[in-house]
Amino acid sequence: MIIKNCRFIKSAVLQDQYPELNLPEIAFSCRSNVGKSSLINSLLGRKKLVKTSSSPGKTRLINFFLVNDRLVLVDLPGYGYAAVSKSQKQAWRKMIEDYLRFRENLENVVLLVDIRHEPTADDKLMYDFLKYYKGSVIIVATKMDKINRSSVSKNLNIIKQKLGVGPNDILIPYSSRTHTGREELWEALLAWK
Repeated sequence: MIIKNCRFIKSAVLQDQYPELNLPEIAFSCRSNVGKSSLINSLLGRKKLVKTSSSPGKTRLINFFLVNDRLVLVDLPGYGYAAVSKSQKQAWRKMIEDYLRFRENLENVVLLVDIRHEPTADDKLMYDFLKYYKGSVIIVATKMDKINRSSVSKNLNIIKQKLGVGPNDILIPYSSRTHTGREELWEALLAWK
């Protein structure tokens, strides 16, 4: 996809704060520190549109980005971040679940996992949640450039096994540094209804 323009629209916590645009939305969900902000920047061909941080848990709101005036990418807070209070985790969980369950504009959700590590129990929980509500899941294995080429296939197989990836799901290895997987991901996002 050729990105002609993209911009931050707004942040939200509650449903009545979501942008009032009648456009399809694609959300990105993952554990903290998996590289979600870097992936969205890479996908959009921008370096600093979505703020990145070396410390996990910086995304605390639902952030909406307008792309080519026809699509909205949604940056969800990371789940499973250990260094916040139990009440904060519950508030984030409710915010994320409400968005995923009730947002009518939501077309697709991308689940990100780190290709270097086995999916966690939280990843499996999110996968099962998305499978139940969406039927099929787009999974992106980030940080592909941080492992050697010979490990990619083995690690992808571990991800498939641990999550229980179904035949209708899509699993894409991705590198935000080299943009490997970008075209394949855009194709999945735009063609998969």
